[in-house]
Amino acid sequence: MEEKKGISRCGFLKPAAAAGAALTIQPAIDRVKAANVALNGENTLSMKKGDIPHRTLGTGKAAFEVSAIGFGVMGMTYNRSQHPDKKQCIRLLHEAVERGVTLFDTAIIYGPLTNENLVGEALAEFRGKINVTTKFGHEVINGKGTGRQDSSRKTVRQYCEDSLRRLKLETLPMFYQHRADPNTPAEEVAQTIADLMKEGKVQHWGMCEVSADTIRRAHAVCPLTAIQSEYHLMHRLVETNGVLDVCCELGIGFVPYSPINRGFLGGNINEYTVFDPTNDNRQTLPRFQPEAIRANTRIVNVLQQFGRTRGMTSAQVALGWLFQKASWIVPIPGTTKLSHLDENLRTLNFTVSPEEWRKLETAVAAIPVVGDRYNAEQQRQVGR
Repeated sequence: MEEKKGISRCGFLKPAAAAGAALTIQPAIDRVKAANVALNGENTLSMKKGDIPHRTLGTGKAAFEVSAIGFGVMGMTYNRSQHPDKKQCIRLLHEAVERGVTLFDTAIIYGPLTNENLVGEALAEFRGKINVTTKFGHEVINGKGTGRQDSSRKTVRQYCEDSLRRLKLETLPMFYQHRADPNTPAEEVAQTIADLMKEGKVQHWGMCEVSADTIRRAHAVCPLTAIQSEYHLMHRLVETNGVLDVCCELGIGFVPYSPINRGFLGGNINEYTVFDPTNDNRQTLPRFQPEAIRANTRIVNVLQQFGRTRGMTSAQVALGWLFQKASWIVPIPGTTKLSHLDENLRTLNFTVSPEEWRKLETAVAAIPVVGDRYNAEQQRQVGR
C-alpha cells in the first residue's frame, strides 16, 4: 500500500478526510488531480476525451483505467419496468460514449442474455476505445435463469466464450463473478480466471457481493481489479463488514452498483409508483413496498434540501457523496434517458467541502432506513 505525506490510500475512506472531496471537471479539474496526488502519491484522475476524468481500478498488473463514472446497462432490458426500444437504447449508449464514458456494465443474467446482445450490437464498433464489463455466476440454461449459482471451471469457460460472442469481442476487459458459488471455492474460481487470462480471453476480473475473507482468498490466487457491491447513502454495509478495508489494503478498486438506490434517491419514486409486474424486481424488495417508500422519503428530502442551495439534484448529491469517498471508487448508475445521463455526468462539476459532506452523512444517518434491500432468497446469495 502506497503512502505519501502520512496519508494512506485508505485514509480517503474516512468521512471528509480528503482534501480532494471536491468534484470537478472544468474548470477546476486541476484541483481534483492535485488532491489525489497529495493523498495517494499518484495521479488517479486524468482528463480524457469528453472532459470526463479517469480513475484507476486495481493496482499493478491488475490496474484498469476507466472513466470516473460508468454506465450500468441492466435497466435497458431487465428489471426496470418499461424501457425504450432497442434503437433508442443504442442511441443513448452512443451518446454516453461521445460524452467520454468508457466503462459499460452488463451481465449474462440480465435478460437473461438480451442485455449482452444489446451491448454487443451497440458498442462493438468502439472496441479499443471503451470497456465492457460482464458477469458470470448465475446459472442460465436455455436462455433462462435457474436461480442457482454455478462457477465451476467448465461453466465459467463456456460462459466466457458465450459472452465474447454476444459482445462481439476477442477478449473481455473485465469478467466479474456475479455471486459466489457455495459449491466452488474462491481459489478455484480465481485459478479458472487466471487460465483465461493466460489465453488472452479475459483482461481483468472482479467479484460481486462477497465477503472480505473471500476477497483475500481469491486475490491471493489471481489479483482482483475491482469488487462490485451495492453502496449508497441508504446502504453502507461495505464500510463496516471489512470489504472496503480489504480493498484499501490490497489495492483493489470498488464499483458501487445501484448508487442511486435503484432510482429511489433521484426523488421520482413514491408510494404510489407502480412497477411493471413482468419486468421489475423492485416490487419484490422490502425497501420498495409502499410503507417503506413512504418512510424512506425522508432521506430523499434531506438530499433534496442539501442540493437546493448547491444547484444539485438529489441524484447528484447521492453520486457526489460516493465520488468523494475514495479515488478508486467508480459508480455505475444506469438510465434510459439522455437527461439523466447528463445529470449524472454533471455531478463531476460540483465542489462540495469535506465539512458539508460530513453534515450530510450525519443528517442521513439520523433517519432509520425502513425495509431490507433484498428478499430472503436474494439475501442468502450475498456476503459469502
